[in-house]
Amino acid sequence: MLNALRHWIVAATLLLTGCATLEWPLSMQRDVPAPVSTAIPAVPTGATVTPVDPPRATGIRLQPLQPSLLRGQDVHPLTAPQDLWDRIRRGFAMPDLDTELVRERELWYSSRPDYVERMVERGSKYLFHIVEELECRNMPTELALLPFVESAFNPQAISSAKAAGMWQFMPATGRNFDLRQNMFQDDRRDVLASTRAALDYLQKLYDMFGDWHLALAAYNWGEGRVTRAVTQARKAGASASYADLPMPMETRMYVPKLQAVKNIIAAPDAFRIRLPSIPNHPYFQTVEIRQDIDVAVAASLAEISLAEFRSLNPSSTKPVLLAAGHPQILLPWDKAERFQSNLESFTGDRLASWTAWIAPTTLTAREAAKRIGMGEDELRSVNKIPPRMQIRAGSTLVVRRSNGIRHDVSERVAENSYLALAPEVVLRKTWVRARKKESVAQLAARYKLSAASVAQWNKVSSSVTFAKGQKVLVYLPTTAKKRPLRSAQKHAQAATKAKAHTSARSPTRAAPKATKKLGGKAGKTKGKKAAPKTKTRR
Repeated sequence: MLNALRHWIVAATLLLTGCATLEWPLSMQRDVPAPVSTAIPAVPTGATVTPVDPPRATGIRLQPLQPSLLRGQDVHPLTAPQDLWDRIRRGFAMPDLDTELVRERELWYSSRPDYVERMVERGSKYLFHIVEELECRNMPTELALLPFVESAFNPQAISSAKAAGMWQFMPATGRNFDLRQNMFQDDRRDVLASTRAALDYLQKLYDMFGDWHLALAAYNWGEGRVTRAVTQARKAGASASYADLPMPMETRMYVPKLQAVKNIIAAPDAFRIRLPSIPNHPYFQTVEIRQDIDVAVAASLAEISLAEFRSLNPSSTKPVLLAAGHPQILLPWDKAERFQSNLESFTGDRLASWTAWIAPTTLTAREAAKRIGMGEDELRSVNKIPPRMQIRAGSTLVVRRSNGIRHDVSERVAENSYLALAPEVVLRKTWVRARKKESVAQLAARYKLSAASVAQWNKVSSSVTFAKGQKVLVYLPTTAKKRPLRSAQKHAQAATKAKAHTSARSPTRAAPKATKKLGGKAGKTKGKKAAPKTKTRR
């Protein structure tokens, strides 16, 4: 018993000594406090020493380490990563895909080194944050390379199907993952929000399928389609793996593209690709804003270019940042403190020269510009209003702040802003016939017009009663888009009539020739074959 106790004490001493001398990787030292000195200070002469209570039991029962339980577990190296690429490589955990499609994509990327370098340069701003999030969730770091495939790491990217951002969220999917989309911001482009949503979605898909390749296929093709494909394959007794499932070519190429990028990142020299070094350090940090501020002013206070500011804050779609809707911005790590200092000493007239204005009624762009004192061209440009479109009542417009407007945009307006457009209405001059003893008011009601307008157009009193069949002038609304269509329709109708006239005359001329040439039975056969054509034409 005594020998066993001795052995236990020696083992515990060695274990504690090992923990004390263990050197943790740099990536794991972020939250570790500074070491506390364990030296016992000298007690002054004459001081009273208060006894310390014995330590209380924690309820945790220590068990000896069992080698069998450690098999298969990853052992992390104790040396710090040289740069972010090294850190990403250490986190690779997906099974490799080795197919001809992968070879094809490797050749495609490796033959375009300039394109790869541009992608890496864009991605260098966001990769550290993505890797941090992946490691916190214990997800494979291959997923940090997915924006290379989705958008070439362009947070402003918009696909033909309206997917947006570097993670390429569709509008509906974005809303499902709490990505706000309104007049002032589109969180599908937001670096932090879209990354959070993308990793949430990928984790959900992995939990559904238990396979990263199928999860990626579902991210591209849709979880419902992949689920149906897997179900059908299993019912048929076939393989339900990514490589064997039937799927569109875009999805078939999706994982090979990611695998090719992974292979190039893992061994760039083998593909003659130069990877610019990315420090294993945050590129940006968040800064809170407490009042509305122009994008240009924010960039100036941070002492960075407007392009650099927009690359870190791509969700802002207007020239002003609203504190109510988007209370934080991203700035380069070494510029955040400079921004705060310059903001505190700002002596300009105002931080924001733009605000929000809600249209009280349906207006044309010219009418709205006149009401708010802006040029029509500037109003159209800032709010992206196309020609021949009018602004519906309740729509929010970004307008210049007037001298009388000093307050910031409220949270209600910031969160619920929208712009609804409709084709401009054009009044078309039309003559109509009055019914028996029909008054001005009755005729106006029939065409959904005001009685005063009908009376004014016809230069009569509003109390007049028209005679039956009397011609009355009215101006009926029609949309601007319909005007060219009516002209095109007239041309089409004229062409159809001409074609029908020609077709109707053709058999009359052709019949005698056929009879004369072929005669008797042959002529009758020709006539029988022509009949179905006439029937089809009808």
